Amino acid sequence: MRASDVTREIESTGVVAILRASDSGQLVEVVDALREGGLTCIEVTMTTPDALEVIRQARSACGESAVIGVGTVLDAETARAAILAGAQFVVAPILDPATIETCKRYGVAVMPGAMTPTEIVRAWQAGADFVKVFPTSTLGAQFIKDLRGPLPQIRLVPTGGVTLDTVADFIQAGCSAVGVGGALITSQALKNRDFAAIRKAASDFLERVRQARAAR
Repeated sequence: MRASDVTREIESTGVVAILRASDSGQLVEVVDALREGGLTCIEVTMTTPDALEVIRQARSACGESAVIGVGTVLDAETARAAILAGAQFVVAPILDPATIETCKRYGVAVMPGAMTPTEIVRAWQAGADFVKVFPTSTLGAQFIKDLRGPLPQIRLVPTGGVTLDTVADFIQAGCSAVGVGGALITSQALKNRDFAAIRKAASDFLERVRQARAAR
């Protein structure tokens, strides 16, 4: 799958699920639950133990039915290792031009993190496919709406603080997609191996996105 195909899938789905856990053993099952709920864009964070192996297993299990990326990438070396493990997109909490360059070299979609308008524009100019606006738990949907005025050409993905109650606000503010972690894959669901709850949460988030886009 080409970077342009991955970009279209993320924008079409509207939600990137962020997998972050202290135990990697069950994360492939979580990926299955998310897919069953209709959520096909999944980010495995590098803070997860054996993250690269999780990415390999998830890619093998999913084939072309889901897009598996890597998150919490801080440097180009980590990005390259994840890409070689099968990551189809790379997400960073920071703006690191070398990471963007590496992703472009390998033909992989990249989503660096930024907060200020200057950082966001610099990320876009460096070749970002999306810009992760982080953290939005303190900035809110109004910040996205304000950014969209002067920067309508930049695909923004707010991450941090996006919940089922706020996701519609972010979509209506004009973002291309949202990144969702704990509000989608709760620690309780992981602890109890409650994959049905994760499957339902995925479906609920996607439905809120569809409704918000229709209203927009």
